[in-house]
Amino acid sequence: MREFFREILHALEAGRPVELVSVVRASGSTPRGAGAMMAVFPDGRAVGTVGGGSAEFESQKHAAALLEAGGEDLCRFRFIQGEAASLGMVCGGDVEVQFQYLSPADEAVLTVLREMKEACAHSADLWLVRRIEDGRVTAMGTAGRDAVCHLEAPPENLPDLLGLRAVYDGQWFAVPVVKAGRTYIFGGGHVSQALVPVLAGLDFRPVVYDDRPEFADPALFPGAEQTLCGSFLELSRHVTVTPDDCVVIMTRGHQADYEVLTQVLRSGARYIGCIGSRKKLALCRDKLLAAGFTEAEYACVHAPIGLAIGAETPAEIAISVAAEMIAVRAGVKP
Repeated sequence: MREFFREILHALEAGRPVELVSVVRASGSTPRGAGAMMAVFPDGRAVGTVGGGSAEFESQKHAAALLEAGGEDLCRFRFIQGEAASLGMVCGGDVEVQFQYLSPADEAVLTVLREMKEACAHSADLWLVRRIEDGRVTAMGTAGRDAVCHLEAPPENLPDLLGLRAVYDGQWFAVPVVKAGRTYIFGGGHVSQALVPVLAGLDFRPVVYDDRPEFADPALFPGAEQTLCGSFLELSRHVTVTPDDCVVIMTRGHQADYEVLTQVLRSGARYIGCIGSRKKLALCRDKLLAAGFTEAEYACVHAPIGLAIGAETPAEIAISVAAEMIAVRAGVKP
């Protein structure tokens, strides 16, 4: 999401308009749900996606026409094969898509986008909130847990709009664009090196921590927000794990795994995963229980880490871990 809005802002600041395409409502079986977005540029290039296939083709074509005319629209696409006005697909659902014209001369839009870019550097929830009337966006601002910006008359039902996913009430449309929390990856070995770019692309905001300088080298971790080097016995000197954060433990041995777990088990982190064989993890568990941790506290640890997909290579393990983290973030039991 950060790169998506960064590209839009870059185009506007260069004097090029953008057509922002957003799925505001989806029902039945559809390629993408509410909140999916795509940006179409004057040269025909597009970034993001609203689902691919016929829906994306038609959306991109309509966006290009609107962009040239400086127009906006709210369209409905149906995915029922054989029906008139449908796209001939067999998904069996429909979507409403908002087309918003972003002008490089609109300082209000530029201000909102710059604020979102700045917010991406921090760990706080932020939503893009837009009012849609007669197919046009008539107000655009941002909202956090404690403040609303750039909206003269915020929606009265604002708390109901600020959910984990996009919400559209027929007038106001809110999309979460920045989610609080980072992913702390303890251990900078081969699996971590494969995992970081995957998590970065999923907006998990990875931070790598190792006690060996050569394994905390930023060059090893493209996409990492930060790399840290320090003792596994003194994590609090470098990081503070909060309930918004995720923890991935991939150190070089069970002793370091144990040291990290003793410091993060009671953090309330929304996800804690630990790599290792069942035998190694059983030894670590027994040691934690002997140290005074409870069965319930250890039960929050995803161990062995990742979904059971038969992963063996670092790249495969990275996919299994990322998939499990996506499920947890989405509230789906892995």
